[in-house]
Amino acid sequence: MHRLIGFASGPLLFIGIILLIPESWLADNAVKTIGVAAWMITWWITESVPIPVTAMLPLVLFPFLGIMDMSDSASPYANPIIFLFMGGFLIALALEKHRLHERIALHLIRITGTSGNGIILGFMVAAAGLSMWISNTATAMMMLPIAMSVVDLLKKNKGQAIHEFNKSERNFALGLMLMVGYAATLGGMATLIGTPPNVVFAGLLNKFYQEKISFADWMIIGVPVAIVLLTSTYLIITKILFPNRLHKVEGTDALIASRLTDLGPISKKEKRVLSIFIFTSFLWIFQELLNAYVFGKPVFNDTNIAMCGGLLMFIVPANLKKMEFLLHWKDTERMQWGILLLFGGGLCLAQALKVTGIINSVGDWIAAQSTYNALLLLLLIVISVFLSELMSNVALVQIFVPVIFGISDGLDVSPVMLALPVTLSASIGFMFPIATPPNAIVYSSGYIRMKDMVRAGVLLNIVSIIIILIASLTLVRWMF
Repeated sequence: MHRLIGFASGPLLFIGIILLIPESWLADNAVKTIGVAAWMITWWITESVPIPVTAMLPLVLFPFLGIMDMSDSASPYANPIIFLFMGGFLIALALEKHRLHERIALHLIRITGTSGNGIILGFMVAAAGLSMWISNTATAMMMLPIAMSVVDLLKKNKGQAIHEFNKSERNFALGLMLMVGYAATLGGMATLIGTPPNVVFAGLLNKFYQEKISFADWMIIGVPVAIVLLTSTYLIITKILFPNRLHKVEGTDALIASRLTDLGPISKKEKRVLSIFIFTSFLWIFQELLNAYVFGKPVFNDTNIAMCGGLLMFIVPANLKKMEFLLHWKDTERMQWGILLLFGGGLCLAQALKVTGIINSVGDWIAAQSTYNALLLLLLIVISVFLSELMSNVALVQIFVPVIFGISDGLDVSPVMLALPVTLSASIGFMFPIATPPNAIVYSSGYIRMKDMVRAGVLLNIVSIIIILIASLTLVRWMF
């Protein structure tokens, strides 16, 4: 029913805004843009139609309403930041196709030991490490069956069903599932391509200010924040909320060995995928040094490096005699093309909000009510965290960050100082299954009760807000 209501409300809001807001209040195009924004936000929040479909509305409405011509409306859909993410998607597809991500995860889990907390730590490191480079949704989906197999060992060892587990075993199962979901989300905060909100922020920053945040610059902030958040989450789950005190889970070594045996020895295909992955990561991290000291000009940027890595997956042979390559075009059927359209739609809407003066007006009004200080930053972080519990974090960043830019201009501070903390906060959603796809995936395991997720989520949200605030007042201020 809520989808039906949302479906009707979107265009009705659009019509109502155009008819009811007097032109004397705002310029004509500004009223029309607000109407389109209300329509898009309504459909994005309610998901009445597929989110990428909503993202294409500006291509039709902006030229028709005279807000922007067709060229200006279409150009954001080809923004370099979209191709950055496309390249990242292609690299991730190759990792998944050849099951290299599973091999890496199993080896990481084996290293951390077979105690209850050791296993949870292993899954946390594996999920976070993978989600730095591939979709957090794909990471959670890949890790969940392995985690379920480990929990099943408790049943096989004692012939018990889940409701007959003792408290320690129940806490282990619960903590493991939560950690898989949370780590898959938090790991994505570490890199520019780790999660869509990061890419959206970088695109908006470039669109509004022609200012680029490099892959390495993001990692200087993202990696420490992610590590502290992961460490805090692990300690809260295993030591405070759901301690398990299991010294050893019998059969874990055999299970991991069995899965690695199924994978077999590392193949030439996996080695070639790994080589391209390492090569791409190296260029991302050291591009500025290479540009400055080797080429003497900006040869490399995040986008062309990502596309280089992605294209190499199609060009490097898996079997040259059979003309088989690491990736084939058919593999891209599994790629999240809708996310790329979503980026384009968000950038297009943001451009319209800018050119019609709406963002500057809102920013000036809010700036007139306050000054840049820790309290304002805290308020914005809190709003972002709790909105992310209820709506798509990508849509949140696309809607909220342009307004933050307006506030930054009004306060005459760097846009990164306010918008980057808001972007990081948008990835914090621990309380509900609907907050993030990894939450929904691990909740489906049956080992998590809603009250347990809410209980963990409230505490973790508070801790995360504090950590991001401290990072914003130290690392971000130092960098920008």
